[in-house]
Amino acid sequence: MTAVVVDTGVFSAGLSRRRNDLVAAYAEHLQGRVLVIAPQTVAEMRFGALAARWGAGRIAELERRVALARIAVIDDALIWTHARLRVDCRAAGHALAQPTHAADLWVAATAVHLGIPLVSHDQVFARTPGLDLVSADRR
Repeated sequence: MTAVVVDTGVFSAGLSRRRNDLVAAYAEHLQGRVLVIAPQTVAEMRFGALAARWGAGRIAELERRVALARIAVIDDALIWTHARLRVDCRAAGHALAQPTHAADLWVAATAVHLGIPLVSHDQVFARTPGLDLVSADRR
């Protein structure tokens, strides 16, 4: 079974009634695959749930979905990949080198480190050095 890293927007789309279009657009890219998420994705989703004051039922659904995925482990090799990717993005003038995209850089570095595609609808990942991006906008 092949694995993919899934960014926050695509992974969390099923938790929002307003984002059903993303669920449909990415179903074929996710079904039958091992879903890997970066720790930053889990943190962003939990922050969003707490900030929006989700109820126990919605938080339980979030946790159920997180439990179905594999959370990538931040180890020394991933930290080196992150550092190298940040340097490469900086040299290329890519937005991921900017502090406002720090969490996104970790997501991209996770995919690069693991050598698997990143499934994302966020165009900040387009043309990231060394990243295999899967996007419904870029078939």
